[in-house]
Amino acid sequence: MTTTYAALLRGINVGGSRKVPMADLRTLLEGLGYEGVRTYLQSGQAVFTSGHAESPAAEITHAIEKHFGFGVDVIVRDHAYLKAIADACPFPAADLEPKQLHVTYFSAPVAPDRFAEIDQAAYLPEEFRLGDRALYLYAPNGLGRSKLAEHLSKPRINKGVIATTRNWNTVTKLVELTDA
Repeated sequence: MTTTYAALLRGINVGGSRKVPMADLRTLLEGLGYEGVRTYLQSGQAVFTSGHAESPAAEITHAIEKHFGFGVDVIVRDHAYLKAIADACPFPAADLEPKQLHVTYFSAPVAPDRFAEIDQAAYLPEEFRLGDRALYLYAPNGLGRSKLAEHLSKPRINKGVIATTRNWNTVTKLVELTDA
């Protein structure tokens, strides 16, 4: 039985460093035996099918480091998970501009106490809510201007987990692309 996955690569093709051309990424994933490989945008999303029972994140991470010469954190999620995250959004996604809503995917579950130091009222109207290995962020002025996003990305907040953020357009597009 095959499963369709999305691989989310963290921190590539930003500011001219850690370049991973999408054509090369597709070739790399095909070389690992994955099928139906497609990429979405230059910011590091790949969709593919696999018959492996385990998540291929470690295999992809290793292959990227070997091929490109630098490490890249990779989170791999299947369609059911991606759809559940989109469906569980605690904010009115249909009423918001996609640039106002983001999801940070975590490599492992995170406990609410990790975020206890954050005085959410101090950041209003920005807000965040936790989900299943995910954090939903409402940033009405966009991610680039968000003080809350800046705070949420601090290493001490994300210690011990891989965290990578996608805007709502990408969140919904990945649900669509993995719906095999």
